[in-house]
Amino acid sequence: GSGSNILINQRQRQNPMISLIKNVPWEYSDIVADFQVGLTSCVLFLSIRYHRLHPEYIHQRIEKLGKMYTLRILMISCDVDQPDSAIKELTKLALVKDLTVMVGWSNEELARYLELYKKYENKSPDLIRERINDDFLSHYSAALRSIRGVNKTDVHTLATHVGPFSAIANVSSEQLDRCPGFGEIKIANIIDAFHQPFR
Repeated sequence: GSGSNILINQRQRQNPMISLIKNVPWEYSDIVADFQVGLTSCVLFLSIRYHRLHPEYIHQRIEKLGKMYTLRILMISCDVDQPDSAIKELTKLALVKDLTVMVGWSNEELARYLELYKKYENKSPDLIRERINDDFLSHYSAALRSIRGVNKTDVHTLATHVGPFSAIANVSSEQLDRCPGFGEIKIANIIDAFHQPFR
């Protein structure tokens, strides 16, 4: 939005959720989306009850958005008893149209989501990244666990049955076959990880 404010489209004036946005400032603005929560992030709001009465509405709104935003969120308000088929339909639409789906069951919940999107707009992805301690064993473990299907137990098994990283990098499938808990797929993934060219 503009600075620290969530920008809100005038068409949302009657939305009861707006009065529940308390933790970040907001203002009405002339925007194409329903809410703008960052310079490149927007939200289209849709209640399932409204969608059932006007199924063409969301398609028109998505078309108007064009390619204006990088993060495009379809915020769905579950205000009906049987929302499953509508959520399924809207999720398919979102996949095709490159939108992220957020489903809320109350106006309070939806207002919190908007606030969080705004609050975290400039935060680094480090908040949700796995933290790796800066010691050799942590890096050793993280490198091996980046191989598909390899978990912490497998790392311990490799360390005790095969040895140092250099030995694991040159291990044969026969050696891995002797490790407890290692099946064909895991063995193939480990061998491939060390022998396939980098992409």
